[in-house]
Amino acid sequence: MTDLEQRLVDLETRFAFQEQALLELSDALAAARSEETHNALRLHRALEELRQLRSALAASPVTGDVAAEPPPPHY
Repeated sequence: MTDLEQRLVDLETRFAFQEQALLELSDALAAARSEETHNALRLHRALEELRQLRSALAASPVTGDVAAEPPPPHY
């Protein structure tokens, strides 16, 4: 095998490895984007639940008024 052929084989080998690495990186990026989308959806749902809870608490606030509490049980 001549020097030129050996260099060509080396370049083709490097190219194949780089192509494989790019495919793996592309797959990893797609997975990360999908996970980010799911996390954003979960965060949105959690925020909506907090808003609803906040609205419910604002509609019937819990007060620290002792007179509004039932008497403690007597033993």
